[in-house]
Amino acid sequence: MFALKRYTEDLINLLFPALCNGCGKLLYHGEQQICSQCLFDLPLTDFHQYEDNPVAKQFWGRLPLNAAMAMLYFKKGTKVQNLMHSLKYKNQTEVGIKLGQLMGAKLKLAENFCDVDVVVPVPLHQKKLKLRGYNQSEYIAKGLADEMGIKVSLDSLLRDKATESQTKKARYHRFENMQDVFGVSKLDELLDKHILLVDDVITTGATLEACGNVLLAHGIKKLSIAALAFAEQ
Repeated sequence: MFALKRYTEDLINLLFPALCNGCGKLLYHGEQQICSQCLFDLPLTDFHQYEDNPVAKQFWGRLPLNAAMAMLYFKKGTKVQNLMHSLKYKNQTEVGIKLGQLMGAKLKLAENFCDVDVVVPVPLHQKKLKLRGYNQSEYIAKGLADEMGIKVSLDSLLRDKATESQTKKARYHRFENMQDVFGVSKLDELLDKHILLVDDVITTGATLEACGNVLLAHGIKKLSIAALAFAEQ
């Protein structure tokens, strides 16, 4: 029975080879989504280990946070960009879950994150959600929450207004673009809780700042931020 299953898997892999989302090479047996070499080579930041890391500093004076971190350094033309592109645009949602689990394994051992009550992903507007078919941040949040053994709330934070892409906007215009965009639903899931707000990549932090201010205005106890990657400015 095992031999038949292995033969079937080999045949499927021959016809539809599974490729690493980081480097594009064939995945071996036991590897899923990301090959062992790419996992080994991930440019980890270890920001979760100290409070005054570059992500936390980016929000100083802008948002009162309990803690903030990003797991990876993001640079154009790297494997991390390939992974984020696969997650965001190629329907490779399992990449988000896998990387979310890796991040969750780190955060559950970090003093400032170990008492998180609820994980909340940055939402997409319904128009963009319908166009893309999924919200990549939800899958990161699901993997992270599963690893930490805590609840994830997928619809307590809402994006009420559609906005233009942030990609080519200058820093000031990114903040301006995020004004009055987000709202809160299911307040009982958030009230007096330590909320971990999750996104894919932090650049200027404008989107997370807008989300965070809305959450803090609705009576949460503490706010922390975690992202898969940090793009240094």
